[in-house]
Amino acid sequence: MSGRVAIIASNGGLFDAYKVFNIATAAASMDQEVAIFFTFEGLNLIHKEANKQLPMPVGKEHFAEGFAKANVPPIPEMVAMAIELGVKLIGCQMTMDVMGLEKEVFVDGIEVGGAVTFLEFAKDADVTLTF
Repeated sequence: MSGRVAIIASNGGLFDAYKVFNIATAAASMDQEVAIFFTFEGLNLIHKEANKQLPMPVGKEHFAEGFAKANVPPIPEMVAMAIELGVKLIGCQMTMDVMGLEKEVFVDGIEVGGAVTFLEFAKDADVTLTF
């Protein structure tokens, strides 16, 4: 079952990161072609420092213990897994310009592109998701 999965990541919390990378790695492991477009707070998910300390939703702090017990990998490991599986990570050029962020502050292996870069991929997607 090969196809394309296009994901937009525009939120920067811990739960958002797990949703994005769980779906992306699952799809990639099923031989799907996957691209994630990171914009606004979603850029935190691929930021070298920020992705180590993503915020837990307020009132959900008790989940930290559950993540540990379930041996859920930390987000930087999920990012590495996605890259290893061939997931295309695209940082939004416009958002990076607005926030004054350079490509160097992000994990190695990302592309930088605008909405058109993502849309070129997404136009043939079988599944499109936004988180």
